Amino acid sequence: MTDFFAGGTPAAGIRAELAELRGGNARWNDLRNLRASYFAGDDVVQIAGEAYSAYFGMNALYGAIAYPSLRRIEAEVVATLLRLFQAPDGATGSITSGGTESIFMAVKTARDWARARRPEIAAPTMVVPRTAHAAFSKAGELLGVGVRRMASSPGFRADLAAMTAAIDGSTIMIVGSTPGYAYGTLDPVGEIAALAERHGLWMHVDACVGGMVLPFARDLGSPIPAFDFAVPSVTSLSVDLHKYGYALHGCSALILRDGELGQYQRYQFDQWPVGGYSTTNLVGSRSGGPVASAWAVMKYLGAAGYRERVGRMLDAKRRLTEGIRAIDGLAVFGEPEATLLAFGSAQLDMAAIGQEMTRLGWSFARVVEPPGMLLLLNGFHGAIVAEFLDDLRLTAVAVAEGRIVAEVRPAVYTV
Repeated sequence: MTDFFAGGTPAAGIRAELAELRGGNARWNDLRNLRASYFAGDDVVQIAGEAYSAYFGMNALYGAIAYPSLRRIEAEVVATLLRLFQAPDGATGSITSGGTESIFMAVKTARDWARARRPEIAAPTMVVPRTAHAAFSKAGELLGVGVRRMASSPGFRADLAAMTAAIDGSTIMIVGSTPGYAYGTLDPVGEIAALAERHGLWMHVDACVGGMVLPFARDLGSPIPAFDFAVPSVTSLSVDLHKYGYALHGCSALILRDGELGQYQRYQFDQWPVGGYSTTNLVGSRSGGPVASAWAVMKYLGAAGYRERVGRMLDAKRRLTEGIRAIDGLAVFGEPEATLLAFGSAQLDMAAIGQEMTRLGWSFARVVEPPGMLLLLNGFHGAIVAEFLDDLRLTAVAVAEGRIVAEVRPAVYTV
């Protein structure tokens, strides 16, 4: 391998080499990509890209003193989210780099809130469903908050009885997901929030995947239960704008019910020669590009544009769900309410089915409890539903007849 840093390369050569390198990658918006393709159309990508390019060099860390338009853009995005999630007067929010950071900051805020209210707790803990995102465990380990993760997901939702039993005098926080990534089903936020109220706990809703879907699904008539600040005991909510908000990576948000809680989110330091340092984020410097792209897409699509795309995804999900259930031996896990669904089989080897579907050119995520395939939809996947179901039907038959046998490979979320 040559040392690419040995000397300068003309711009044309760099462009040509990048094009060649990209040639070996899967296209992220390929219709056969059912893994994590948050594609809303070339027009949306273009407007997001233009806004990103206009602001990528501006550091949001200095928005208040150097980039007033960026500060305004961020404030307008947050204000839109406050309205979307029915936040009360006095609520606040902040932009982060992604769902992991939003979750991390929620745990940090809850921890410091509990320190102020219940200083006698030396070893705080949080109670989370089996399906809660791995970022809760990551945050707990880094922040010194023990994580009590449930052992199972009865009905493919949070185990409310087990979560109730897991609460004790050290518990400061409890979590629900809308939806949980593993199955696309909504945890019973109202009941979890009632637990939080009963025990004086911080209640966080992880709406990173579904936050920019569920309000519009409700508008379209889907029976979406209350999951946001309409539930009185919800304290905080996280939502990824670079998923179904269609911003460019990385852009997420953490919303707090009460602006006074922001004091526990903020980190402040002044014991150095440069003066006061104060942030609501884990990261310091962050590009203005992602939040500018979120703002541009929100203005471009408006509520009607999001609603239209959600409608198309829900239709594709309905057709996929019906088609999968009609294939002998396959079953959809639970009743997925958002725009992702998982399915598996009690009789067929899902590793073999997944292996063959991958060979046929389909990309998807996997679940291991129980073994299955996870599909994340976008507004264009309706075009491939029939083809996917045909391939899946033939594959299921071949596996049932023993003509396809799986190689043993571990399922991973990421590497």
